[in-house]
Amino acid sequence: MKLAIVTAYPPSKVTLNEYAFHLVKHFRQQEEITELVLLTDVTESEANIEFEEAGCKVIVKSCWKFNSYRNIISVMKAVKQTKPDAILFNLQFMKFGDKKIAAALGLLLPFLCKMKKIPTVVLLHNIMEQVDLGKAGFTNNIVLKTVFNWIGTILTRFVLASDRVAVTISKYVDILEKKYNAKNVVLIPHGTFEIPEEPSYDLPEGPLKVMTFGKFGTYKKVEILIDAVKKVRTTTGANLEVVIAGTDNPNTPGYLEQVKKQYLDVPQVTFTGYVEEEDVPVIFGESAMVVFPYTSTTGSSGVLHQAGSYGKAVVMPDLGDLSILVKEEGYRGEFFDPKSTDSLATAIEKIVVDTTYRNQLAKANYKAATAFPMSRITKMYIDTFKNIKKGKSKKKEKELQGVSV
Repeated sequence: MKLAIVTAYPPSKVTLNEYAFHLVKHFRQQEEITELVLLTDVTESEANIEFEEAGCKVIVKSCWKFNSYRNIISVMKAVKQTKPDAILFNLQFMKFGDKKIAAALGLLLPFLCKMKKIPTVVLLHNIMEQVDLGKAGFTNNIVLKTVFNWIGTILTRFVLASDRVAVTISKYVDILEKKYNAKNVVLIPHGTFEIPEEPSYDLPEGPLKVMTFGKFGTYKKVEILIDAVKKVRTTTGANLEVVIAGTDNPNTPGYLEQVKKQYLDVPQVTFTGYVEEEDVPVIFGESAMVVFPYTSTTGSSGVLHQAGSYGKAVVMPDLGDLSILVKEEGYRGEFFDPKSTDSLATAIEKIVVDTTYRNQLAKANYKAATAFPMSRITKMYIDTFKNIKKGKSKKKEKELQGVSV
């Protein structure tokens, strides 16, 4: 099978690029895949397609730009030129831009590919029905929220016009089936990027690192984390370092710089900036725990799966998709009230003062992560494409039988 994947891809900074890297890494090792065609966004440097493991040929065709209104034309042109046997879209609703029209036009692409009779699967990382538009940085205006939700409903119907829509959380399946009467939604877990050998769970000498990872400023706020760690330092006397690994959310440029200035007098607060792929194991490996200072969630958490794969204890708000993941996939953590600094401080303190408990959480999360490696996830997508083709063959067979009669 010659498989095309429409996605952002490293060195792109557009969302979901890291997920695409690991999809590609494992797709190319599946014997059913003869060639991978990456239809990526345009970047200043070349795509990272150097892998240690043997695998199929990978071709990169940079054919779209973030916030461009021409993406719908350029991507379809690339599809015509490359002639894939099947197409996978790695999407969320703001994948093609943070300008509303550009984002919306990009989401029409799966429908157009389906119309070209190319087996098409959309991996949809979030759904509009579960996005808090205010906390996610879109709008707090009631009228605009109504308009955006209406547009989101229309776009979701276009996305659902593809052969299959894969979501990573069972609740999303229920919502799409109930609201849209969809019959083509499948549950395929997020998966774990890398499964290193089980760690020793020992930490390096020096301060215990309390780490958070992501794009900050909308529903991910780091002030509550810094304030909570200050409290834990006071109550326990522990030597703690706050590590804020990541960048601003595109909707809140300058957020982290403002936080730096606000907490200039607080010692041992480190802002790493963008973390390159090869540095991710180091960031996680050195951390005592991973904290999720979220006020909302917008889909399955890649960071939680990464934390599990590196054997880390986690501290999470007891809300939305994170709670579902814990119940469905076996992750464990300390929970806190996202509105309360004291609640977060209490959760962090439990892990700081009790090494045995910290290791129990870490081991449980490693076990949960190993249940869904990316090799298993990519196999599930291949099986989905096979089922699509089987269904099309049966439909064609029935049509021919009808003609002969």
